[in-house]
Amino acid sequence: MVADYAGIPVINAGDGGHQHPTQTLLDLYTIIKERQDIKGLKIALWGDLKYGRTTHSLIFALARFGANILFCPSHGLEVPDHVLKKLVTEYGGEVESLRNIAGTVDDNRFSIDAIYTTPNSPHQLAMMPDLGMQVELKGGVDALYVTRPQKERFTEKERGQNIEPITVDKKLLQDKVFKKTIVMHPLPRVNEMSHEIDGDKRSMYFKQAAGGVPVRMALLAAFLGAKEIDVQDVASPSPPVYPQYQQEPRPTCPNPRCVSIQATETKYLKSEFKIVNTEPLTLRCVYCEHGFEPKFVASTDWHEHKLDTKKYHRADSHWAKQIHPENLIVFSSEEEAQSLGFKPDHSIGGHQ
Repeated sequence: MVADYAGIPVINAGDGGHQHPTQTLLDLYTIIKERQDIKGLKIALWGDLKYGRTTHSLIFALARFGANILFCPSHGLEVPDHVLKKLVTEYGGEVESLRNIAGTVDDNRFSIDAIYTTPNSPHQLAMMPDLGMQVELKGGVDALYVTRPQKERFTEKERGQNIEPITVDKKLLQDKVFKKTIVMHPLPRVNEMSHEIDGDKRSMYFKQAAGGVPVRMALLAAFLGAKEIDVQDVASPSPPVYPQYQQEPRPTCPNPRCVSIQATETKYLKSEFKIVNTEPLTLRCVYCEHGFEPKFVASTDWHEHKLDTKKYHRADSHWAKQIHPENLIVFSSEEEAQSLGFKPDHSIGGHQ
């Protein structure tokens, strides 16, 4: 939002429960420094994957660099669907659900919810997820990224459930799966990671935090032009360019936490959406990346402000597929369409 008004580069140092790109830079720096490369690594994300903004940014970065991601969320704090959808549609690869399938840890505390495999990885996981997971874990986990429960972002219902993570401790790390695993954490921690592993040579979170100073110094130096940086191309899929939704009145973002609907911010900005899919028609908020599928649509090109051709259609109808993005008008309900003077087409009218 600030970038829309500022005439200088704006660095996102974390925006609510959405993303935290500067943290991801030092996370990548830590992994590369300890493992020399990221491509092909198995990175397990542990804890609050729903509200943890550091994990949301890290997921996309790891996918771009060719890592395989193991999702190990606390119960009820799984990766949001909109993050997974963006991961698959824009970065390729597959997300395979592995609900309640544990790894090889004896007490089953290392429970994997899903795994993302990069496009250049074998697809045995998709064919035989249980067996494939066991085969995949034989080589061990390369990095375990732990996050605290973001209780300040919990809903009232989630606060009442008293969600607590399984603690990463010495007993967990004794399993052969973690023999060569580096343990990371964006800090601060609560009770999701035991202090008894602070002295373990695999624990990297203090080094990780220290790396934030030079990494952010380098970022500032690059933006201020104090140092030229040779950016190397990474062989990964280029994100698609989506058309912008242009018509008024604009929809409201379905995410109640989105900045675009907060009373203190609506005076400064308008909701903005990208049209990220046509089957089904899907719009994605540019601020929080939550998507939604409108129920009804119309076209500015067809009705030309004439009442007899001012019709609306079901979003899954053949009419909707013929509307150009720049002419698209979306409605969440028939009542909304009719309040703006639109009439149902013949296929809808028969059900009135």
